[in-house]
Amino acid sequence: MKWVTRSHVHVDRVACPWLIKRFIDSEAEFLFVPKDRIQEVVKSAGAIPFDAPDVELGHHGDDCSFNSIIKKYKLTDKALLRLAKIVNAADTNSMDKESISAGLEAIAVGYSLRFPSDLENIENQFPVYDALYSWCRLDTKGT
Repeated sequence: MKWVTRSHVHVDRVACPWLIKRFIDSEAEFLFVPKDRIQEVVKSAGAIPFDAPDVELGHHGDDCSFNSIIKKYKLTDKALLRLAKIVNAADTNSMDKESISAGLEAIAVGYSLRFPSDLENIENQFPVYDALYSWCRLDTKGT
């Protein structure tokens, strides 16, 4: 399937593709376009929109798009839910809720500087999310 979001990725627009690839659609293809072209790409390519204004898999209330995807696909893995709290805090500038989120925000900025290409950026950041998910598995073990 094709998935579309806004260009110039940051925390949520990296975390969501990671989540989609690892837990929903291992063959996912991601398209990054200017915000005003998302609906056009949805129609022309049949892509599923995420982390964009007024879409199902976007921000709703206190939830970021990562949370919306978890809810839509009924993902219940404890480590994934722990990771969702970290991603949400980093993406919504609520660092006081999750101390680890400040580090994730810093990593996102650093990767954006190193890899301005959205596809290259997410490919290089996926191992960061793999490692953070592994830490979340350890953190939630036995709970």
